[in-house]
Amino acid sequence: MRKVRKGDRVKVIAGNDRGKVGKVLVVDPERNRIIVENVHMITKHQRPTQTLREPGIIKREAPIHASNVLPLCPECGVPTRVGFALVDGEKMRRCKHCGETFR
Repeated sequence: MRKVRKGDRVKVIAGNDRGKVGKVLVVDPERNRIIVENVHMITKHQRPTQTLREPGIIKREAPIHASNVLPLCPECGVPTRVGFALVDGEKMRRCKHCGETFR
């Protein structure tokens, strides 16, 4: 079970984009990296291909390390560390700030 999941709102705590808040789009558990909406934007120079879009300069998100973000608690809205708790035999994430459990 991961501390950060796809769809979570997270706050970046390290790097050039420190302080930005965004939604997790992709989680790569093997490399321990995530892609966050509108964070760590890079420019890619796209060449024209037979099957793909038109050429041009495309801005898109690049992966960042998962340790550089903190999930926002859905209850208190504070960036917090995440613990785990058993609720009705199911392992749930728990906010270390307010103690509420969430999915």
